[in-house]
Amino acid sequence: MEKRRGSLRAIAAEIPRIAGPALGKRGFGEAQLVTQWDAVIGAELAAKMVPERLNFARGERKGGTLRLRVAPGFALEAQHLEPVLIERINAFFGYGAVARLAFTQGPLPAVPAAAPSQRKLEPAEQQALDARVAGIADPELRAALTRLGTAVASSRPR
Repeated sequence: MEKRRGSLRAIAAEIPRIAGPALGKRGFGEAQLVTQWDAVIGAELAAKMVPERLNFARGERKGGTLRLRVAPGFALEAQHLEPVLIERINAFFGYGAVARLAFTQGPLPAVPAAAPSQRKLEPAEQQALDARVAGIADPELRAALTRLGTAVASSRPR
């Protein structure tokens, strides 16, 4: 049975423990490389390539080969950026984990669509919301509930 942690923790703090076993099968001993990919190499480059597999020689945890899926037409530029990418990736790990990059051209995984923009509340909707929170004495709580109510009401169609 798993030991209970006792307090709330951020989801980001639990990702390595949860995703580690699944990602370890694909050669990602460090799940954080995948989850923080855009922070590791930069958002602009992360939009054009994703890590697929990290291979090491048997018994080694350094000098590995990182296989990247690259957007069609970007492989040549990625090859020229290889020294910079390796430097950024190894800086993330804190040691020389990656010695070489291998590129595979192909379609990248679909990026989830952005959340639809929220509409502006009608005056009647705003008045109804203000009336519902008017009885709350704490101004900070009232403001927070107003923001929440606005977000919920504006996400619904008219």
